[in-house]
Amino acid sequence: MARYTGPSCKLCRRERQKLFLKGSKCHSEKCPLEKKNYAPGHHGLNRRSKYSEYGVQLREKQKVKRTYGLLENQFRIYFDKANRQKGVTGENLLKLLERRLDNVVYRLGFAPSRKSARQLVLHNHFLVNGKNVNIPSYLVAPGDVISVRDNSKKLDIIHNSLRRTKDNMYGWLTVDKANLSGTFEQLPEREQIPLNANEQLIVELYSK
Repeated sequence: MARYTGPSCKLCRRERQKLFLKGSKCHSEKCPLEKKNYAPGHHGLNRRSKYSEYGVQLREKQKVKRTYGLLENQFRIYFDKANRQKGVTGENLLKLLERRLDNVVYRLGFAPSRKSARQLVLHNHFLVNGKNVNIPSYLVAPGDVISVRDNSKKLDIIHNSLRRTKDNMYGWLTVDKANLSGTFEQLPEREQIPLNANEQLIVELYSK
């Protein structure tokens, strides 16, 4: 399964904002963006800060794509699917991305980052409605219950992540920390999704 394996922190530096790809490190002084708030590479400091219209749209697409840990082909498939749905294409896109199982596991607080959540899902640590699902891109539906398998309930990474997570941070999710489970209650509205992005720019980019 294709995935990005390079340095995660360079992606944040390239977008010049935190994409929260490294879990707790992103919230600490060790975050490279705190010391090097410029693009990576030998010419990072000298890169122009002004972009063309296309450049602005491209950077927005790259930011969202990297936040959810997707490659270009995967991201384009989600966009095409969102474009075929009724409603606003940009909002449909974000709702699809939020439904990914690895993202839901991360939002519920069972993993410190989406990358960690992806690995936990691949290693069969989670159940959806009581059935084993090890596909990170699995789309969770309203009413689905995501729970930690009995054999995985002692994993330190899950408990450490939950201790750093506030109770029920997102209005479309409910978490039962005692039973290590959570419910995807409903599709989130755009204003509920904590993502600093202008998805309309992505629509404009792909519409050219």
